[in-house]
Amino acid sequence: MFDFILKKNKKNALDSMHDKPSGVFNKLVFYSGLFAVLLAIIETGFVFKVWLHGVASTFYLIVLGLNFIELLSQYVQKGIRSKLVLTFDLSIALLVIALLVTHFFADNSSFLYKFLFEKSLIKIALLVSFIRQLLVMEFSFKIVVAHPAQLFILSFLLLILLGTFLLMMPNATYGHIAFVDALFTATSAVCITGLAVKDTGAFFTPLGQIIIMCLFQLGGLGILTFATYFSYFFRGRISYQTQLQIGHVTSANRMSDVLKTLKVIFAVTFAVESVAAMAIYLSMLDVPMSIHRRIFFSVFHAISAFCNAGFSTMSDSLYELQLRFNYPLQMVVAVTFLFGGLGFAIVANVVEYLRHQVMRLLFPNRSRYGAKPWLLSINSRISLVTTLSLLVLAFVSVLVFEWQGTLTEHTSVIGKLVTGFFVAAAPRSSGINVVDMAQLAPPTVMLTIALMWVGAAPNSTGGGIKTTTFAVAVLNIVSLARGYSRIEIFRREIADISVKRAFAIICLSVIIIAFGCTLIRWAEPNMSMTEVLFESVSAYTTTGLSLGITPHLSAFSKSVLIGLMFCGRVGALTILIALLNRPRHQSYRYPSEEIIIT
Repeated sequence: MFDFILKKNKKNALDSMHDKPSGVFNKLVFYSGLFAVLLAIIETGFVFKVWLHGVASTFYLIVLGLNFIELLSQYVQKGIRSKLVLTFDLSIALLVIALLVTHFFADNSSFLYKFLFEKSLIKIALLVSFIRQLLVMEFSFKIVVAHPAQLFILSFLLLILLGTFLLMMPNATYGHIAFVDALFTATSAVCITGLAVKDTGAFFTPLGQIIIMCLFQLGGLGILTFATYFSYFFRGRISYQTQLQIGHVTSANRMSDVLKTLKVIFAVTFAVESVAAMAIYLSMLDVPMSIHRRIFFSVFHAISAFCNAGFSTMSDSLYELQLRFNYPLQMVVAVTFLFGGLGFAIVANVVEYLRHQVMRLLFPNRSRYGAKPWLLSINSRISLVTTLSLLVLAFVSVLVFEWQGTLTEHTSVIGKLVTGFFVAAAPRSSGINVVDMAQLAPPTVMLTIALMWVGAAPNSTGGGIKTTTFAVAVLNIVSLARGYSRIEIFRREIADISVKRAFAIICLSVIIIAFGCTLIRWAEPNMSMTEVLFESVSAYTTTGLSLGITPHLSAFSKSVLIGLMFCGRVGALTILIALLNRPRHQSYRYPSEEIIIT
C-alpha cells in the first residue's frame, strides 16, 4: 500500500554521492542508535544481570558519542538554522559530555554517577538523541492507492501494538498480564478511553503507569501530529505531500494553515496541561503524599484530563476516600477536560476573539482593533452553544435526579453543586468519576448514555459523534418541520456535504453500537442490557465511564470493546473512507427523483 522511502534531505543526498564514508557513518549511527534504543527498552522492561547492565551502559555511551560526532558534523556542514534547535542540541551535547566524563572519571558510588546512570537518565538521553536524529530525516510517502485516512489508521494500529508489547514487559506490572488485557489497556490508552481491566494504580508499576501516560498523550494528539511538528522544528520545513496528509488529519482549511494549526495544537496542549498540573499539585497539598508522588499524580491527571483519557492512578479514580471531598481538585480536573473537549481550533479561535475584544476596549481609536465580522467562526459558535446547552441541561438534571441519591454524602451545598457539575460534565468524554457510577439513578444512567453518545467538539481530544454533528441533525429536523429546503443559522447556510456527513456518522454510530451490544449481550447473558449498553457506548465514544463490569468480561467481550474503542477513536466513517475511497471524476448527473420517506 505504501512505498516508504527513507532518505536524507536533498543536500545530504548530494553530499553522500561525493563522500561515501560520510553516508556509511550516518547509517552506522542510525542503526546503532536504533539497536541501542531497543536494547534500552528491553533492559528497562526485563530483569538483567548486573554485568549486562554495565555492558549495556558502555554501549549506550559509545552510541551517544557517535551521535555527538554526527551532530557536530551537521553544524560544520550546514551552520546554525535556529536558535531554539541550537539550544536544544547544546543541552543534549552537555548531557552527553557529562555522561562520558562521569563514566570514565567519577567514582561508581558517587551521587553524580548514580543520578546519571542508575536513574535512567542515560536512557532518556539516548532516546532523545535518536528521536532527534530520526526527525531530521525526510520520510517520503509515495502514495499509490493510499488515502490520508489509511495513514491515520495505520499510525494508531502501530502505536497500539507497541504499547501492548511495552505493557507486557515484566517490569511494567506487579504480576502477569494476559495478552488480551495488555492489548485492551494499550487500546484504551491510545484511543483515550479510560476503560480498564486492571487497576492502573495497583497493578501497574511506575514504569507501566508512565507507559500508559505516554500512550494517551500520543493518542490524544496523534502520533502523526507529533512526528510532523518536531520534524518541522528540527528541519525547518516539511514537504508539500506531508502537508497534504497532515492537513487532512488536522482538518486545516488551507495548506497555509497546516503549520499554524500544528503550532496551535502544541501551544494549547502545553499551556493547559502545565497550568492544570500546577493547580492539581496545589489542590493536593493537604493530602498525605510524598512530594515526588504528588508531582507524578499532578502531571498524570493533568494529561489524562486534557486528553480526556479517563485514566487515574487511584483505584477508585477521584472517588477515592481521600479525594472525593476535594472540591478544588474536582473543579480543576473538570475545567481541564472541558478545555480538551472544546477542540484546539475552537480554543484558539475563542482566545483570538477575546484578545481582540480586550484590545478594542483598551485602544478604541486604533483601526486595527476595529470591528471584525466573523472573528468567532461559525464552527466555534455552534460548538460553544451546543456544549453550553447540553452542560446546563445535564447539570440541572443531575441535581434533580441525584440530590437525594449519590450527592447525599456531600453535606454542603457547594459540595453538591461541584460534584453535580463534575458528574454532568464527565460524560462529555472525560471518563473520570467522582461518584460510585453503579449507584446512579436509572434516569441519570440514561442521561449519561445520551451525553456520551453526543460527546465533545470536533478536532478535540474527546469522542462521541461530536457536538456539531448533533447540532446539524437537530437543525435539520427543525428546518424540515418548518418546511425549509435548507439549514440556516447565524446568517449562514449549512453545506449539504456537512448534513450528509452528520447523517452518515449518526447512522454508523447507532449500527456499530447496536452490533457491539448484541455480541457482548450474547457472550455475557448474566449482565443486564443497561450495563452492556452503557459499556458499549462508553467504549465507542471513548468516554471511559463504567458501571463496573469491564474487568469481569470474557476475552471475547473485551475484544469487542477493543474494536469499539478503535472504531470510535479513528472514526467509523474514516475507516470506510480508507477501505472504499476511490476518487472518480464524474462528468455527468442522472435525473433526480424524490423517494417516499413517510
